[in-house]
Amino acid sequence: MNLEFSATEKTFRDEVQTFLAEKLTSDFRTYTSLMTSVYSDRETALAWQAVLCAQGWAAPSWPVEHGGCEWSVSQHYIFQSELSKAGAPPLSPMGIGMCGPALLGHGSAAQKAYYLPRILSGEDYWSQGYSEPHAGSDLAQLTMSAVADGDDYICNGSKIWTTHAHESNMMFCLVRTDATGRPQQGITFILIDMTTPGVTVDPIGMLTGEHIQNAVFFDDVRVPKANVIGEVDKGWTVAKYLLEFERGGSAYGPQLQQRLHKIQTTADELGALDSAFSQRLAQATVDVTALEYAELRLMADLSKGGTPGLRASMMKIKGTELSQHLTELAIEVAGAYGAPFQPDHVKAGGVNLDPRKSNEGPIGPASVRADMSKYFNDRAGSIYAGSNEIQRNILSKGQLGL
Repeated sequence: MNLEFSATEKTFRDEVQTFLAEKLTSDFRTYTSLMTSVYSDRETALAWQAVLCAQGWAAPSWPVEHGGCEWSVSQHYIFQSELSKAGAPPLSPMGIGMCGPALLGHGSAAQKAYYLPRILSGEDYWSQGYSEPHAGSDLAQLTMSAVADGDDYICNGSKIWTTHAHESNMMFCLVRTDATGRPQQGITFILIDMTTPGVTVDPIGMLTGEHIQNAVFFDDVRVPKANVIGEVDKGWTVAKYLLEFERGGSAYGPQLQQRLHKIQTTADELGALDSAFSQRLAQATVDVTALEYAELRLMADLSKGGTPGLRASMMKIKGTELSQHLTELAIEVAGAYGAPFQPDHVKAGGVNLDPRKSNEGPIGPASVRADMSKYFNDRAGSIYAGSNEIQRNILSKGQLGL
């Protein structure tokens, strides 16, 4: 096995590094270093997306004719690694990473021509309407109804834990168009304009006080039938396709490796890098590296036209649980510096709902300031995109036949 990059790949790496040195401003880097969430706020995400769009690198995994890049697996990996090393803020995954692939895999030519450019430009900012109060990980039990009425569907029901719904103008949504068959049947994948009369968005405050999640209510909301992606009553097929990309279509490894490096550096600076902690860091490094190599194998299959399949569940389990483990190591290093609640001095994924404002300066070094809030935020990692318990059930049934 040859693990060395070729001369061409090294040239590409140099090109990415040069681009990041020129375009990734100190404001972007500082923002990323103080993030508490897996999401950037809308303003930051769209600002960085515009920079990447100008370079043609905002959606490299898309087909070239729709703004993607003809990159090799190694180039995709190099790009993700260099973004993580440089401290680039993440883009919102809802448009480019989720709705985009759904449109590419199941949308009509007209839908692709209309929506894909708007996703890239940021003109449409997306949220995901999947979970309901009684149908989270067991998504097939959803009941939000869509009743045909002429050229429209009339939608009634609610969605919950809807990230950035208060800032999005579009939602890709699963609705119930037929309740007579098996739960997975009669579900339709549809796009909803969030400015349509009858849509109400209520905030859900996080443990850290930030407003990222929402409950969304639909009261006789009219949605054109032309907004259906794929076939009516067969939206479960589209949803499964999209969830593969949400769970396992991107690489955890490079970002986790960078976080490990930061934890080790900070521990060394604060005098916390004793032999016992070094052993735990070494074991975490082994685990992250193993995941990274599994992701490289998956990326090789994707480059040949494959999909994540069952491995998406494995990646989701390992990626989110390792991420949570790293937050535990980080707050151990932070020690007493992790105790103060100082939302004014970190970068949340949304506006902080806590009305208290401090006139004090930040407490502790910047390298640990966001660690406790990140710990709280990352508790959701093993729940969103289908809980890890559900992912293990998927693996036991699909891979082991249990």
